[in-house]
This record gives sequence, C-alpha cells and structure tokens, in this order.
Amino acid sequence: MCTALTTPQGSLNPQRRRSASPPPEQVEERTLTFEGFAYGCRIVHQNAPRTAPLLLLGGSSQNRYSWQGHEKWLAPLCTVITVDLPGYGSADFLPSRYGIDFLAAAVQHMLVETGMPPVNLFGGCFGEVVGLRFAQLYPESVRRIVFCGAAMRLPEIYTEAVPRLAQALERGEIEAAADGLVGLFMSNPGAGQVRRHAAVARLLHHQFMTQTPDELRKAVEHNTRLVTHGCYEPLPVPAVPALVFTGEYDTLCTPQMGRELAATIPAARFTTVKEADHLVTVERRQESSELIGRFCTDLPIDDLPYCAPVESPGAGLACATAYR
Repeated sequence: MCTALTTPQGSLNPQRRRSASPPPEQVEERTLTFEGFAYGCRIVHQNAPRTAPLLLLGGSSQNRYSWQGHEKWLAPLCTVITVDLPGYGSADFLPSRYGIDFLAAAVQHMLVETGMPPVNLFGGCFGEVVGLRFAQLYPESVRRIVFCGAAMRLPEIYTEAVPRLAQALERGEIEAAADGLVGLFMSNPGAGQVRRHAAVARLLHHQFMTQTPDELRKAVEHNTRLVTHGCYEPLPVPAVPALVFTGEYDTLCTPQMGRELAATIPAARFTTVKEADHLVTVERRQESSELIGRFCTDLPIDDLPYCAPVESPGAGLACATAYR
C-alpha cells in the first residue's frame, strides 16, 4: 500500500513560482509495507539536482521530519529522502527479534518501491548502524557514504545505562529516564565549549518527556534490539567515497571510535566538528549540512574553519583492496 501527498516547498505566490529557477522542490509522503510492517518515507524532490539523491538515516529518537531544518541547505543540491523505518517514528511497532539486517532490507525496499537510483547515504548515530549494514548488503545502491557519531561497538556507557533507563521507565519515572538520556547523549559541560549546549539539552529532555506510550514502548524495544543483535558485522564495505565525522567532544561515540570505523572503510576520510558533541547535527546544523553537501557534490572539505584537519585512516585498507 502506498499513498502520496505532493506539495510545493516554495512560495505560494504563483507568479513567483513561475519565475523561480530551479522550480520549487516538491514534497512527497509515502506509506509502504515491508514484510507486514507499515512504515513511511518523506521525499523532497529536486528537479535540478547536482548529485545523487541523499538518504538521511537519523538516530533512534529522530523521525522523518527531524531533518526539515537541514533542508534549506541540502534540498537545493539534490532530492532528500528521510524515513520512519519499522519500529521507529510513526511506523508500526517492530519486535526486537527483528535485527539490523531486517532494517537494512527495509531501506532497500523503500528505494526500490520509490524508484530511486543509487543514493548518497548519510547515517547518524543509530542511523549509521542501519546505514552501514545497508551499504554492506546492498552495495549497488550506494554512491557515497557519510557517517556521523559512529562506532563499531556499543559504547560501554550505553550498555551500562540501558538497564537503568529501562527500569526507570518500567517504574514510570519518566523524569529520571529523561535526565539519564540527556547525560548519555550530551557531553559534560566541563568537557569543552559546545554550541547551544544548554538549549539542545533542554530540547532533548522535553522531547523525551513528551513521548507517547507508543514511542516509549518503541524506545525500550530499540535498546533491546541493539543489545541483542549488536551494531557491527565485519562485512565488506563498497569502495565508494566515504566520510566519517563527529563532534570533537562526543563522549558517547568518541572521535577515536569514529577513526576506528573509518579505518575499516576503503579510502574513508575522518574529521571532527569543533564546538560540538554527539548531537553535532543539531548543535551545528548549518555547518554539518554544509559538510555533508560539500562531500556529496565533490567539493573540497579540507581547511573548513569549523573542522579539524581531515585524516585518512582508511588509506591502508584502500591500498590493500586495490592490489587484491
């Protein structure tokens, strides 16, 4: 089953629409079903793209509307796709026995059903877990890879926090769970200067406090899914242009974890964004959007004022792959 709603993103003035160049982006909402589970995607079509469609896979607490603030920088470059996969956002509840391979297959199903060509893939936090598996299992569907807040293993502070958060939710202690979530995802204020730290902490806390019972149930199941199935399989990664970045003060998926992941990807580059932590795409929305957009349009990313020097931890693997 699929339904579509198409609306212009540009001005509602018809004369302005006629004179605009390129034409305004068109927003399409699709409802799809995969293996009996309903889920949805949002497509912002660009009629004059400069690069392949960009698929944004966000974190477990984000949904297909969480990236609207980034569209002002990304949608002029290409078609932008966001998705509520089964078990997340407004999609059907997904029992934790369904693992990461299932979610990767759902991504591929969505691209096939919507007729998308190979995409530029962005995965942030949990979106990186799904995105990496998707790239490993469906390499023909990927043109470029960008991962943010990424790791090859579940961070120790996460595995330690999950039981406490689950117990707090079972006891109905939502405030305590929200405090724990903020402490998990955001750096200690003393770690270093982070843009909009206090505002983003309040936003995250409010977002968790206002979740519906269905959203809380999905959040608990998400943690069970990750702990049960893990986040990484040592499968080949397609040899496409790749970038891994994170905030310089990310304490959940540290910069070193990002380097380790980048080293497993042929020719991957790595950098950190200054004055940011794990929530870099929220704290420095414009800068992270620019970094993603520049990489996906093959523009230089060296010497950007908001980034540390770009490293190439995957260079050795790329050479080894080339000589096989």
